[in-house]
Amino acid sequence: MKNFTLHSHYDVIIIGSGPAGLGAAFKIAENSNLSLLLVEKKKISSGGLRNDCKQNYTFPVGFPYEHWDKKSAEPLLREVAEHLNPKIESRVNVEKYIKRAEKIGVEILAIDQSHVGTDKSSELIRSLLEKLEALHVNIALQTEVKELSEKAKELSLENGQVITFNHLIVAPGRADYDWLQEQMNRLGVSYCDNIVDIGVRIETKEENYPIVRDYYDPKILFPNKVRTFCTNSGCAHIVREKYKGYYSVNGHSLSKENERNDLVNFAMLKTIRLTQPVVSGQQFGKILGEMVMQLSGGSVIMQRVGDFRMGSRSKEETFNNDLYDFEPTLKSAVAGDLSLCMPAKILRDIWKALKMLDTIIPGVLHPSTIIYYPEIKTYSNKPQFINDHFMVKEGYYIIGDGAGTSRGITAAWASGIRAAIGILDKR
Repeated sequence: MKNFTLHSHYDVIIIGSGPAGLGAAFKIAENSNLSLLLVEKKKISSGGLRNDCKQNYTFPVGFPYEHWDKKSAEPLLREVAEHLNPKIESRVNVEKYIKRAEKIGVEILAIDQSHVGTDKSSELIRSLLEKLEALHVNIALQTEVKELSEKAKELSLENGQVITFNHLIVAPGRADYDWLQEQMNRLGVSYCDNIVDIGVRIETKEENYPIVRDYYDPKILFPNKVRTFCTNSGCAHIVREKYKGYYSVNGHSLSKENERNDLVNFAMLKTIRLTQPVVSGQQFGKILGEMVMQLSGGSVIMQRVGDFRMGSRSKEETFNNDLYDFEPTLKSAVAGDLSLCMPAKILRDIWKALKMLDTIIPGVLHPSTIIYYPEIKTYSNKPQFINDHFMVKEGYYIIGDGAGTSRGITAAWASGIRAAIGILDKR
């Protein structure tokens, strides 16, 4: 990125260079001469755009119904595609799975998808930032915003510099939910965070989950608000991600140029909506994550399906070369007992969904299949917006997965476009 000196004032400042921030930046830069600063606290944006970079181009995947309908989403999806230039994955021979699912009350969605791969995503992000620089956008990487002012349109950086603005778009992503809540409290913005997704990540051999040969990331909806999420195959592996106080698992896959390991991983998530007296999905997720840390000695746990069916905890010697003929890709996971640390209601609904999935795609619950826990998605900040452009007070907009306006790359980018349109309309 080019070296430059930060100005003391900008027409527009965008916090966060993930897909939501990028969507807003491109829309404003391509349609105005407004001075624009994009601030990112890391060397490169993280989240879904960096990790695996899987994109969905069919409504309603990623678009919360409370903010979107098909008419409003589809034109913006086409605009997203113009910037990301997706190569849509093939989807064939899935009718048999759809028919099996319908018989037992399960829905398989047909989604247009593109996959970049973790090894290629940094290159994509850098190319996008270079295009923004060519449009005269100032981009400040490794620059952290300390706080917003409740009295004036200004923000303070960690280095002490104060910058004023006319419009501010906040798109910090899911991981910075606590910082976002602090700023909303300072600004007097009402919000709730009563929703969280709690689940597991499944790892098995591709031969046990052959649907991925015909449909890269199957979107499958089960009763009791359980769904599949973020399927990875080809050269697929599981990682451990650090959150505040605990680890969560996640899945990655590399681009097709890499050697295959013939493994598949995907999440099974249950959406939890909390009511009084515990209404913070963020805190609920943290409590569950910390419990796993206590029981695992500071990591995440894994359990073979064969052991889970028998009601026995998995042990280190369980992961051998006999019946269990593949090694876990997350070496830091600790063999344990899922039932000791996962709430029974959540576990029952996810296990029921897995049995239904095994009816649709026989083999996924092979005894060797590994269940990792926890996978926690804390994208539940829901500000009270005052218009359709995600404005929370005059001149302030909050967007992306961290604000509940999206759940995924393309929808986050679309929410950035909508916020940008709100600013452009005020010129």
